Formats: sequence, structure tokens, C-alpha cells
Amino acid sequence: MATPSNNKLNRTGGEESGPRTDSAKENYHAIKLSNPDASLTLSQIHKKADVTAAVMLQTLDAEHSFFMDKDGTRKGCTTSCAPRRFNIECGSSMEEAEDSLFINAKNGNIIIKADNGKIRMEATDIELVTTGDTADRGNIKLTSSQNVIIEADKKFLVDSKHTKMVSTGQTEISANTCMRIYGSIIRGVTDACSVKDSKNNNQRTQKENNQV
Repeated sequence: MATPSNNKLNRTGGEESGPRTDSAKENYHAIKLSNPDASLTLSQIHKKADVTAAVMLQTLDAEHSFFMDKDGTRKGCTTSCAPRRFNIECGSSMEEAEDSLFINAKNGNIIIKADNGKIRMEATDIELVTTGDTADRGNIKLTSSQNVIIEADKKFLVDSKHTKMVSTGQTEISANTCMRIYGSIIRGVTDACSVKDSKNNNQRTQKENNQV
């Protein structure tokens, strides 16, 4: 039977001992329903006594839990912890063109992180769209500590107003059939003009591309 508790409860459901601070949470209306496998608590105070969980559902060892916090540093936060796999499945009654799963952050960032594993995205199509309209917004940034590998069975197309490729080492461009290069003006510059400039002022281009 659920019973009210006048004591501060830790995250595993036991009473917490130790000195209290002015910021320690208190309540006299906590209710806990439990059995040897799990517990459901309303208004449970976390182990540090700094946050109250309006609703907390957890297994006996607290490794598998779900809680909705109502105050403190995690006011309005919802947290789910699982020692193994966390699955979400939906859309069995939806059509292909419909949106089955929607995740929206009205303000702030969305972080998807794998501390020791890979992040995979699989779909018939993948679209990345930005909506920012200033120089510091609306960008897509890709940073890799090692390599960026792009493999396409068909075409790899890049269309922009300004395209630039820079390498501090070697750059190779190869085509097994035909290579077509077009430009209203094509200028080839080497470091030979660093000592004596050419008549086309290629030394300026050489210096622009050798800045430290």
C-alpha cells in the first residue's frame, strides 16, 4: 500500500542521512508504492537533496529509472536512464510521406552523443536543412579528427556561389574516363613566382595561399 513519507528520500528510496543545508528540499506529502522489483514515488527528493522529482519510477538498483523533476537546477527536466538498450518504435499505421517521429527543441541545442560507439543514420533519403539567414547562422559544419570519406554509387554534386578546397599537403584529382575543367578564366600559379612576379601578378595569389 502506498504510504506518505515525512523523511527525505534518496534516489534508491531509502532515507538519507547527513547535515541539511538551506537549499535542501523538504516535503511532507511524498508517496511511495514499491515491491521487490521496482518503486513508484511521487514527490521524491533526490540523493543530494537539491531536486524534487514529481514522479520517479525506478528498478530496485535505480540503474533503470524515469523521473520528472519539478524544482532546483533540473526544474522541468525529464530523464530516462537504462543500463541496456533504449528503443522507440512508431509509425506502423503511417504512410511513407508522413512524419512519424517529431523531436522539437523550441530553444537550445539538440545533442546526440555516443561516448564509446558509432552514430548511424539509415533511411531511403537523408536531408539536412538549415534555416538561418545571417553569416553566422544557417551553416552546416562537419569536423573530423581523422578522415572524411564520401562514397556515392552515382553522382557527387556541389553547387555554390563560392567553392574553395584547401589542403596543407597533397591534393589529387583523377578521372578514369574524361576530366572536363571549365572557367571563364583559368589561372595556374606555382611558387616559382614567389621570387619574381609574373606579368599577371600571380605573386599575390601565391601569397594569399601561403599565409601562416
